[in-house]
Amino acid sequence: MISFQQMIGHDEIIRHLKNTIQNGNVSHSYIITGAAGAGKKTIASAFAAGLQCRSTGDRPCMVCESCKKAIGNNHPDIRTVIHEKPGLISISEIREQVIHDVAIRPYESPYKIYIIPDAEMLNAQAQNALLKTIEEPPEYAVILLLTNSIESLLPTIRSRCIRLDLKVVDDRLIKQYLMEHLHVPDYRADIDVSFAHGSVGRAKAAATSQEFTDLTQHALRILKYSGNMEVAEMTEYIRSLCADRTKIEEHLDIFQFWFRDVLMFKATQEIDHLVFKTEITFIREQAGERSYENLEKILEGIEKTKVRLKANVNPELALELLFLTIRERT
Repeated sequence: MISFQQMIGHDEIIRHLKNTIQNGNVSHSYIITGAAGAGKKTIASAFAAGLQCRSTGDRPCMVCESCKKAIGNNHPDIRTVIHEKPGLISISEIREQVIHDVAIRPYESPYKIYIIPDAEMLNAQAQNALLKTIEEPPEYAVILLLTNSIESLLPTIRSRCIRLDLKVVDDRLIKQYLMEHLHVPDYRADIDVSFAHGSVGRAKAAATSQEFTDLTQHALRILKYSGNMEVAEMTEYIRSLCADRTKIEEHLDIFQFWFRDVLMFKATQEIDHLVFKTEITFIREQAGERSYENLEKILEGIEKTKVRLKANVNPELALELLFLTIRERT
């Protein structure tokens, strides 16, 4: 857990929550929504700790006994709902972990706080059961629903909660964080930031993952030498990629950044805004070989491939069509 002062971006929401902690004007239910990795759990944890914090100064102070328990995930009055089945939070789990438990007063703090991650996994029965607690909560109860899909929550739930929407964080702030706090080199930070799409969590995961570094290098090798690849080698690459479908989208993102770099360099002859600055020799070469129409066709092909994969088109077929487009040089 980190304090509000250590967070990147989301300034307005953090200011609102700090004011709420300070003046005690706390709602009984909140929805914190944003893309995966946007910081929903981080903000919810800091808010919960701040509400329970015993300091008279900035809260959470991170040093009082209450904050230490929150940091150690063993605070008796901060509960995180867990579920057994993947993709589903059932009515029985909500009844056991929230509805029945909320009748018991806090053990040592002013509030009893329930954090429900992945709230889009609540089925209709669980949401309806939770609704009564949201409508008629004990004075000490605070429920935090975290979701990356606000539409999955019933209108009756949405209308009774304070909604906090986490926006994407500016790339410059994320890059600065990676370089200063994680000591990521400049060139590497550019790649991680581009891959993150404004998500600090996603950027940190990429920056600290050797697997992602290896994946990036593998994809770049294919991109740099795709024009000279034999059909058999390309087929083998596609098969290996399809063996782990969870990595296909990451490869496609890297392909997209690469050809945007080639297109940008072709148009401007500048390297300052390129993601893959260290590969300028290959980027310059491909910019000279490819037409604007070819590069636009490839970028359109990458987007079409993403759409096809989401529609459950055979991944090998979708990738073969994309690579045929990439191999064209006109």
